[in-house]
Amino acid sequence: MARILVFGDSIVWGADDIKYGGWVNRFKIWFKTTGKFNEVFNLGNPGDISTQLLKRIENECKVRIEQKYKESNVIIIQTGLNDSEFIYSKNSSRVSIKNFENNIQKLTNIVQKFSSKIIFAGLTPVEEVKVNPIPWNSDESYKNEYIQKYDQIIKQVCKKNNVHFIEIFEDWLKLDYKKLLEDGVHPNSVGHQKIFETVKDFLIKNKIIAV
Repeated sequence: MARILVFGDSIVWGADDIKYGGWVNRFKIWFKTTGKFNEVFNLGNPGDISTQLLKRIENECKVRIEQKYKESNVIIIQTGLNDSEFIYSKNSSRVSIKNFENNIQKLTNIVQKFSSKIIFAGLTPVEEVKVNPIPWNSDESYKNEYIQKYDQIIKQVCKKNNVHFIEIFEDWLKLDYKKLLEDGVHPNSVGHQKIFETVKDFLIKNKIIAV
């Protein structure tokens, strides 16, 4: 039995998936249908940035993972969308590119102590007309130009550390991805299903989980 820990922000948490509660929770349902008794821990925290995730990820792992089962544990991280958020009053992103890169490296270093199966899931694009600026905060906005840069940083750190990376951003741009979004940022139920299928297929193809 594997323990699968998934870290991230509101998208990992499952925001706006009124059907099944997000792409991570869909794994719990899928494992029940396959008869595989894998434990899935949804550790998404709405609004989180990589700096906040750094403060909690080690303790979250410690209380859920036994070192003797290190080889069977799976850790998935999807973070960076909120880091890329542009703040007009500061004329900069919420977390600078340099600090973000350092944070992704630090996150990698931490989780490598708990698992040899580490995966970063890529970021999702936004519908800019709805979130530039953000309706609930006119001082902030999401822009695909910035999201793509942060997504590339994750990819580079993964390559440097020989860690798995799941492509999402570039693949979604090839689709009519706006139909996969609820409010311009968060995926709707169809979008969450798309992420679930992408992650599931990757884990199976790379023999990270058994089916």
